[in-house]
Amino acid sequence: MTRQSMDEELRILNRIDLPAALDALDDRIIGALAVRRREAAATGRLMALAAFVSLGGGFVAGTAISQPAVAASPLAPFGPPSALAPSTLLDTQ
Repeated sequence: MTRQSMDEELRILNRIDLPAALDALDDRIIGALAVRRREAAATGRLMALAAFVSLGGGFVAGTAISQPAVAASPLAPFGPPSALAPSTLLDTQ
């Protein structure tokens, strides 16, 4: 495209009125951004509330159940260990 034809095309575009929808485009975009910002703030508050309830529930459950801790017996893949096994006879405790 030559420079002269581009200039002619720009003159034609300059004479044409803009569509009415373009006048309201900025307002719609700013409105959508404001809605998105409010939703993000509400989501953050909701996540903070969920974390608080979860931590509070864990604290209440942890303090309400006050059974003494009992050590679990060690797992043995081939059954319970024998008292006469070489590993127990050589133990220096």
